[in-house]
Amino acid sequence: MAFEPPPRLVRALGETAPAGDDWLAQLPRTAELAVARRESTVERVQMPGGRSSLVVLVRLADGTPAVLKLAPPRARPESERAALAHWGGVGAVLLLQGPREPEEGVLLLERLHPDVSVRSLPEAKALLEAAGTLRRLWVEPPAEHGFETVAERTGRQAAAMRAGAQADPQTAPLVDAALAARDGLLAAPPEHRLLHGTFRQSKVLAGERTPWLAVGPDPVVGECAFDLARLVRDRVEDLIAAPSGPAITRRRIKRLAESLEVDQERLRGWTLFRAVESGVRALRVGRPKDAELLLEFAGWL
Repeated sequence: MAFEPPPRLVRALGETAPAGDDWLAQLPRTAELAVARRESTVERVQMPGGRSSLVVLVRLADGTPAVLKLAPPRARPESERAALAHWGGVGAVLLLQGPREPEEGVLLLERLHPDVSVRSLPEAKALLEAAGTLRRLWVEPPAEHGFETVAERTGRQAAAMRAGAQADPQTAPLVDAALAARDGLLAAPPEHRLLHGTFRQSKVLAGERTPWLAVGPDPVVGECAFDLARLVRDRVEDLIAAPSGPAITRRRIKRLAESLEVDQERLRGWTLFRAVESGVRALRVGRPKDAELLLEFAGWL
């Protein structure tokens, strides 16, 4: 079988590929070798797939349905492997036993229902189920963990945001507000937990062991409000289109903060930072429509 990367993956990785990177060019051969090493049978490549990895639905030699996920180093797949191993299938997809010496960037995962996420539910129900799944992931990190911290990740992002504001002065007031919020939030974080890092409704899929399980973490260690902030802006296009979008957003922040026992103002602050960071990044990589939605949303906060 030819492992052609889905167009969505090609576009997304093309936005961030460093000079000389040949991961996409090598991907078909890498996928062939990964399948052969596990003596598995390919059913199909997941389409349209994600923005940072190739997902292949396979059957192992004993008939077990599974997923092979292949991701480039810049997507931090080894960090994902470590987080999934630590969660051990509680709240998240289960990491399966692969070859004794697994290839870097290749994960063998429990098969969920890849086409059924909580996003398929009515909005209120989807938020409830997603939040319940997220709560199960917030555990103490391993004692000698190598995960990036919220301070480290947002520090890199802050530098890019400042550069973006210089290139597009119209974004400067929002960037200044987001950076000020970050500084205040990092001064006294209330807890340090292992976080999903990129959690949203589409990252929660239907499973067999339990109704919903999280997939695709980009794990980070820090306070829970940081993790919850990305969920606040889910379905942002619907929020922007709604006449009462700002009021809906305020109610969503309040409801999520109360249901997960997170400080409401800290959640608002991280929601602001993460929306502005995503908006500035969208401008930088040439997605002006996405940037417009995100920055308008951020302006409500």
